[in-house]
Amino acid sequence: MEHPFYSLSKKPETSIRRYEHNGQWLQVTPSVKGLATIYDKDILIYCISQIMAKLKNNEPVSKRVRINSRDLLIFTNRGTAGKDYEALQDAIERIRGTTISTNIRTGDEEQTDTFGLIDASSIRRKHGLDGRLISCEITLSDWVFNAIRHNEVLTLHRDYFRLRRPIERRIYELARKHCGQQASWKVSPAVLFNKSGSKSSVKEFRRSLRELSITDHLPDYHVTFDEKEGMVTFKNRGTMKAALAPVEPWAGGLDADVFGDARNAAPGWDIHYLEQEWRSWLGENEIIPKCPERHFVKFCQSWFEKRGYP
Repeated sequence: MEHPFYSLSKKPETSIRRYEHNGQWLQVTPSVKGLATIYDKDILIYCISQIMAKLKNNEPVSKRVRINSRDLLIFTNRGTAGKDYEALQDAIERIRGTTISTNIRTGDEEQTDTFGLIDASSIRRKHGLDGRLISCEITLSDWVFNAIRHNEVLTLHRDYFRLRRPIERRIYELARKHCGQQASWKVSPAVLFNKSGSKSSVKEFRRSLRELSITDHLPDYHVTFDEKEGMVTFKNRGTMKAALAPVEPWAGGLDADVFGDARNAAPGWDIHYLEQEWRSWLGENEIIPKCPERHFVKFCQSWFEKRGYP
């Protein structure tokens, strides 16, 4: 969410986006059909929600997600007319065509990785040129799938899909990331403008902030724009589930023999510290593992893959 991957324009955007900071860079390249839009992102959000639900129930998951087209349209608060199914196919093609490149520096070497948001898609429709979509299957990229497995995704309020203006969706995402469950978050309009990826003028962006402050309809957060102070303030409404009802960590026991396997999975890390992190993660995600020892070792392995040696 830190960098604006998605276009906020309803017109095809074909320019390359590049972000640089302290020697690291990230580049987003669209296809000839344009950059994936913030509305196209709804498809990924739906896929992520399906996988997270399975993880919560301790069910097997894979990168390939089967989607009922009608369920997706209803979930994302869209219509179910023929044009909506056609728009869904166009969105999938834009997501498939958007690629991301970034560099990883280690010592005197630099590695460049290029990947997509999804690797492949398969669409079924009724026979005939005017046939509606029946279902589609999407294969998520390793980058997206690993983010889900490592719990690097944020939950969104269902009313997010009721936000019709692209800039409102992007501002909500930024508030969700930076404010989260804190009481409030203050930011200057200039910083918010840069983070938003908006292609509108600064004057138009400030007008949008004023309107958003007046209507105050953003999910999870109150928005105020003090033009004299020159700051935008987001105040937590207290509507997020975790803020209302924190879940106690899982308190079951582990077989002592598992700690040797866990140390091998995450060499160098304090295994009791990792056990606390694992139990907290189970509680936050309301997961009761069927095979706790195997689940713990897998958690340690993912922890080490993400962070390396301490």
